[in-house]
Parts: sequence; structure tokens; C-alpha cells
Amino acid sequence: MRLHYFQHVPFENPAFLLSWARRKGHSVTKTLLYAGDDPLLSPGYDLLVVMGGPMGIYEHDKYPWLIKEKDAIRRAIEANKFVLGICLGGQLIADALGGPVTRNAQKEIGWMPLTQTDEVSTLRPFDIFPRQYLALHWHGDTFAVPPGAVLQSSSAACENQGFLYKHRVIGFQYHIEATEASVGALVDNCANELMNAPFVHEAQRIRSDTARYHKDANALIERMLQRWLS
Repeated sequence: MRLHYFQHVPFENPAFLLSWARRKGHSVTKTLLYAGDDPLLSPGYDLLVVMGGPMGIYEHDKYPWLIKEKDAIRRAIEANKFVLGICLGGQLIADALGGPVTRNAQKEIGWMPLTQTDEVSTLRPFDIFPRQYLALHWHGDTFAVPPGAVLQSSSAACENQGFLYKHRVIGFQYHIEATEASVGALVDNCANELMNAPFVHEAQRIRSDTARYHKDANALIERMLQRWLS
């Protein structure tokens, strides 16, 4: 299998997904948008992963490559590729599919529980997910579920946490790919977002919770990928 990913900032790469791909013998290519790479895609890939970042999907003036990236995402979906978006990536996919992205009522940062919806629990690949599980959250915006998609999960702070579109497109608001290294990089580079708020955890708690919980989250996404891509 051939995996290609879009990366928006130097400190937020696919983390566990990279080690999973290498272990499985999959080829990996990348577009580093922050470095000026063009998001135009050749047809030689099977799975497109769209990563997170601190920017908003509407900041076209500051990040003009967002316009081309959204077009590349639409083309990937139209080409019937597997497409997975994480945090900002999920928002970009939602926007490309007609699901508005807006400010969430609460900032949500830290390891917090999610509840999977009944509607998606019988659909592949989410039929192997537990009803409740933990994942890392780090966002202030949220997406509306796009037309034709199914809501995948919700949390106490954010109703729309994930969606499944036509079985081949998945958008997550949360970071199920998180590792100790990737979360450490987020804390180091985005500590200014760790304000005193109901759903925002302190840096040390985020680091310690990552050490406790990331392996379970990674095992869950690996099982999901195996079922989804097979």
C-alpha cells in the first residue's frame, strides 16, 4: 500500500501512523506544506492522510496553500481514494465535503473520553471500536458533519468528533495517532494555548496521560486501519 500525507507544521507529523506504515512495509511519501511543497497529487497513492496544525481552515490570506490543498482533498475523494483527516485534517475534509467549520463552544485540550454513536457502530471499520474510549484532543474549532456522512463520536466538550463518508473517507477531530514524542512536540510548540478553562489540561497532566493512554489509542487505530484498508 502507498500512503501519502499532508503536513502543515514541522512539529506535527503522522506519529504512530509512520511507524505502522514502516512496520507493514508500506511506502510513504509526503507533502510539507509549510516548506512550500505543492499539494498537487499524482495518482500513485492509496491512502491520503491529512494532518493537524494550529491554523484555521479559513486562513487563506496567511496560508494561501490551503486553497490548493482543499482542491487536492476533493480530487482524492472523487478518485475513490482512502482519505483520513486528523484534527485540522478532519476539518479540511469536512469543508471539502460541504460541512462548515466554526469555533467550538469550548477549547478542548487533553486526554478525554469519547462516545461512539450507535449509527456508526455497525459500519466497517468502526464496528471494532468500543462504545467509549480515550484520545488526545487539541482544538478550538469544530466541523459540522458533512452531507451524506455519518457522525462517528462525540465528547462532553464537542458534539462532532468524527465522521465516516461513503466508507472510504474518515475525519477525526481528535488525535488517535498520538505518541509521547508527538504530544511532547505539541506541548512544546503550542503551550500558549493551555489556558485555564474547563476542558483544557495542564502540560504535565497531558504528558503523563500520554504515557498512560497512547498505546491503547494506537492499538485501536491499528485495528481500524487493518479493517478499513483490507
